[in-house]
Amino acid sequence: MKIINFGSINIDHVYSVDHFVRPGETLSSNSYAVFSGGKGANQSIALARANADVVHVGKVGKDGIWLKEKMEKEGIDTSFVNTVKAPTGHAVIQVNKEGENAIIIHGGANLTYKSSDIEKVLKTAKTEDIVLLQNEINDVDKIIKQTKSKGLKVVFNPAPMSDAVKDYPLELVDIFIINETEGEALSGEKKPEKIIKAMGKLYPKSSVVLTLGKKGVIYAKGKKVISVDALKVKAVDTTGAGDTFIGYFLAEFSRGMTIEKCLEAAIKASSICVTRKGAADSIPRLLV
Repeated sequence: MKIINFGSINIDHVYSVDHFVRPGETLSSNSYAVFSGGKGANQSIALARANADVVHVGKVGKDGIWLKEKMEKEGIDTSFVNTVKAPTGHAVIQVNKEGENAIIIHGGANLTYKSSDIEKVLKTAKTEDIVLLQNEINDVDKIIKQTKSKGLKVVFNPAPMSDAVKDYPLELVDIFIINETEGEALSGEKKPEKIIKAMGKLYPKSSVVLTLGKKGVIYAKGKKVISVDALKVKAVDTTGAGDTFIGYFLAEFSRGMTIEKCLEAAIKASSICVTRKGAADSIPRLLV
């Protein structure tokens, strides 16, 4: 079973700061570093490091060819990662002393998908394959529709959340993987239990994985609800933790593991991720 990830590829510019910059303030950073990033690329790397069979579909500019090469070294199939005239997408990331982050994203090449690109990829897919999506590329709605027309499963992580997401054909999504902010935007509820109930009513055919940071994770499908506690660790940088969770969850899911095993593996991997700096570079490898 392959996981086909239509996902963003970014260059991350990371600044370590005492606090997030305020309106009108000029703030000196304590350090600066460049990492490979993009929610899509991060999730593909997490999948690969969790020993999943992953195909990444993406776009980079000439300035991002090194990102494609990095993904290839991780064992990711990059046959559908194309170089375009637009600059590679990038992110400006502030990381404060508590390890929290604030991010500005420029889409660049990530916003140059065409319908022909989608069709070309899906022609190679098999019925047991899974398509993974985030919200840092264009034509997400078209990808969902075309994926379901092929009879494939759709896993959607609506990050970064936007008003446009509610206009997507979300009833076609098989698995939502969301955090509390995304859950509130989709359901209109704030408390985790209410988010789960509301999502169940809105999308009764879908499974929901609601990540709660330090409070763990809740999985729900119909009347089945599973909660798993988080592990206690000292966070250094939370960038990439959600992507690590998704990669490990889906890797275990693709191997036919129980939902409990999928959640436990994902929590363990993401808890390791937050103790390291960077996004893709902080993702742990599965030891076998």
